[in-house]
Amino acid sequence: MKKTIGMFAHVDAGKTTLAEQLLFHTKTIKQRGRVDHQDTFLDTHDIEKQRGITVFADQAQLSFNNSNYYLIDTPGHVDFSPEMERAIQVMDYAIIIISAVEGIEGHTETVWRLLQQHHVPAFFFINKIDRTGADTGKVVDEIRGNLTSDVFDMTNTLEKGEMSEELIEFIAERDESVLEKYIDTGYEPGLWLETLKKLVREKQIFLSVSGSALQDIGVGSFLEKIDLLTTTDYVSEGTFSGRVYKIRYDEKGTRITFIKAQSGTLKVREEISYGEDENSLSEKITQIRLYNGTKFKLVDQAGSGDIFAVTGLSSASAGDGLGTLKEKAAYEMVSALKSRVIFDSSMNVKEVLRYFKMLDAEDPSLNVTWEERSQEIHIHVMGIIQLEVLKQIVKDRFHFDISFAEPEILYKETLDTDVIGYGHFEPLGHYAEIHLKLEPAPRNSGITFESVCHTDHLSIGTQNVIRTHLFERNHHGILTGSPITDMKITLITGRAHIKHTSGGDFREASYRALRQGLEKAANIVLEPFYDFKIKMDLDYMGKVLTDIQNAHGSFDAPITEGNKVILTGKVPVATFMNYGPEFASITQGKGILNLIVGGYYPCHNQVQVVERIQYNKAADPEYTSSSIFCSKGLGYSVPWDLVEAEMHCK
Repeated sequence: MKKTIGMFAHVDAGKTTLAEQLLFHTKTIKQRGRVDHQDTFLDTHDIEKQRGITVFADQAQLSFNNSNYYLIDTPGHVDFSPEMERAIQVMDYAIIIISAVEGIEGHTETVWRLLQQHHVPAFFFINKIDRTGADTGKVVDEIRGNLTSDVFDMTNTLEKGEMSEELIEFIAERDESVLEKYIDTGYEPGLWLETLKKLVREKQIFLSVSGSALQDIGVGSFLEKIDLLTTTDYVSEGTFSGRVYKIRYDEKGTRITFIKAQSGTLKVREEISYGEDENSLSEKITQIRLYNGTKFKLVDQAGSGDIFAVTGLSSASAGDGLGTLKEKAAYEMVSALKSRVIFDSSMNVKEVLRYFKMLDAEDPSLNVTWEERSQEIHIHVMGIIQLEVLKQIVKDRFHFDISFAEPEILYKETLDTDVIGYGHFEPLGHYAEIHLKLEPAPRNSGITFESVCHTDHLSIGTQNVIRTHLFERNHHGILTGSPITDMKITLITGRAHIKHTSGGDFREASYRALRQGLEKAANIVLEPFYDFKIKMDLDYMGKVLTDIQNAHGSFDAPITEGNKVILTGKVPVATFMNYGPEFASITQGKGILNLIVGGYYPCHNQVQVVERIQYNKAADPEYTSSSIFCSKGLGYSVPWDLVEAEMHCK
């Protein structure tokens, strides 16, 4: 049986140490490494060794009893959450490591939420029970209070398949047919074990074990229980389908695509298709690699349930479906910050951009962009630690020095009123006109498109072309030049010319109609907000609530649990992103602060933001709100506030 297990934790909870022990217990490695000795099997990159943290989601293979396991060690620092989330997509089960001393920490809740969102069953390993201050019972209570009430400690309640009375009853309470059986005839070991497997797989029970990864306490027993309680049902027959979960470039510059096979079998020299509709590609697989740490072996084929890497795919990106799996994965972890790349002026900017595009393929959340107007490279980032790591990566891999400008907030824009936007493009030999209705949409719904245009006016094909142009890029707002969002666009009508309309004409008309509508509308700037969850002693609530209000945040009614209080709400990233150290000082390091970018809402200081950015809408080379008309063989421009009277469609 093939199983993929992911390792998750807040930084320094002992995740990589536990992975090392699991590899040792299954005889995958002969000697256990240590993070502080910089010799672990999975943290092989220099940057990981130097910092003592996991940055990249790397995999190992191990065998135990009759199962083959792929073990993926994921980053535990919040700055590398996108790497972690991409790996979640290919996991069958997860192990969440929590320190028995520190308990649940901020990133633990992020991990839990993502695992639940992606429907991954999970086990808990409560680590570091050998340390002073360890309290396993307290941590289980924290899990029950903060994550799930369906947690059960199986450290001493499940031994070699035998269950304690407490576990027997816990299972029966969660399965009606088993409960009836229990009442009628009592406990049946086989039925209870199969039911427990089912309940774990269906995320109705979450089991925990306590131990010490460093001292190898409870690890062997945990491995036995994981093996006993996890099941998969991959079938190698049928057509191939798979999911890309990461891209890497090797030292020779070869693009390597890592895949989790969901069904069927893939062989070397077979062609595989990916991409959507007109962007679909079909390419031949030239190599299949099975990785174990940094080493790999070449194989002729890989089947359902395998995690493997291939060469030969030029454009597949993380989240892409392959073969019969067409749906692209959606990721939640997004950045709220951007930064400018600074490099020596003597360097060829196109060469620097090429290297950053490689990094962008490996980490799509970077969203590397080239600003033609300013001749600058911009990236999206999660935080300062990520920038420090990127500097080192560029130095080590590409052998030149870079730095980054101070990170800035990523703003967006939307409108607050319904308008009709008009666009006409008719220089000599061209023709396109469209009318678009622009309406505000619910917050964080993005841009949607609808057409009510009659096919007598524009063919279905042309209407689809217009839709494609509206979605082919992020369009600039008129206040700060930031991307527009939360808008419903409806194509009302338009006109083409049987002789003069040519490729690109409707792109011009679409952009102009969109821009002209924005000129007429009431526009607003949106800024990213954190969804926060804070848990601390009641004594600190007054001070923290004052801080949230001063940061222009809002909060729900506090929830008290004994002498503890839980606060939830929203607060601007701009005013709260550096609050962590202050919060730790206020709570003397005993509070939990969890911050996740939870969407975009009206900017708390729009006037100041607009003034600071100083975007000149009239000087944007990519957009204009005017339209082009033709008279007597000559094209002429009509400004946005006069175009409506000139339109040909009425």
